[in-house]
Amino acid sequence: MENPTVKDVYEQWITGKLSREEISVATKNRYDRKFSECMEVFGRRKIKSVSEYEIEDFILNIIHEKNLTAKGYSNLRTLIYGIFKLAKKKKYIDFSITEVISDMEISRKAFRRNQQPDEALVFSEEETDQIIQYIISSQLDLINLGLLLAFKTGVRPGELAALKKEDFLDRSVDVHRTEIHYQNEDGENVYEVRDFPKTEAGIRTVLIPKQALWIVKEIKRQNPFGEYVFMKNGKRIRTYSFTWRLKSICQKLDIPVRSLNKIRKTYGTILLDSGAEESFIISQMGHTDIKTTKNYYYKDRKSMRQKIEAIDQVAGL
Repeated sequence: MENPTVKDVYEQWITGKLSREEISVATKNRYDRKFSECMEVFGRRKIKSVSEYEIEDFILNIIHEKNLTAKGYSNLRTLIYGIFKLAKKKKYIDFSITEVISDMEISRKAFRRNQQPDEALVFSEEETDQIIQYIISSQLDLINLGLLLAFKTGVRPGELAALKKEDFLDRSVDVHRTEIHYQNEDGENVYEVRDFPKTEAGIRTVLIPKQALWIVKEIKRQNPFGEYVFMKNGKRIRTYSFTWRLKSICQKLDIPVRSLNKIRKTYGTILLDSGAEESFIISQMGHTDIKTTKNYYYKDRKSMRQKIEAIDQVAGL
């Protein structure tokens, strides 16, 4: 153990963070997958034999070989920082990994661009109306009511599945917990409720539109005694149940299938299009600043027909 492998040091680092509750089991599983994907071969190297140049060479090559996005590299960099900072503290190495990476020159062109058209990231105005009308005219069970509530509040999927009765006030819902998903040591999927949301800014009070209050009332009528708002046969409804229902509805309406999180992007776009104050928008979304909402959530929801009508009305063209 005087000269462990890179993987040995990674195991020490990740185990320490988990034992100190700095990360969740779900985060550990995600880091483990990233290590297996990108560092399995490099991880066999003895830590003392790894030079600064070899780290830089590894990073540049793995970005190219794995066709990483900028975000994918950011996740990998977290592991590299953790491994080699711990290695220096244990005196396996004498160089600073922070200086090594800060001195690197990585072109933006090196990263794969994960760009999707706006129509794949949000529901258009017409699609939103179709889905809502379909749900209202069909069976209003708790899963469908949960989808309606998501459209009207923009809560994250995990936040939706973790709501309790006491979270609801007259015109608002307090968001301060979320569902997490991970695999245990036996490889079984585990779904748990964590008593804090994805980020600190995620702790918030979301206002509910007046015209959507009937949704909350109907939810309470269908589940008056359950601990969680969304329950079936005495058990909490997981996020995947909402995801499957949304997929089924999209298929029945013959519109592109999108994930549950696209409802949240749609909500954020609607808020921005409405001209609401930025402070109100970030409060509703649970973001730290408006740049997050604008850069990652704001998309064009207009259909081609609406765009044609808009361009035809522009004076001077």
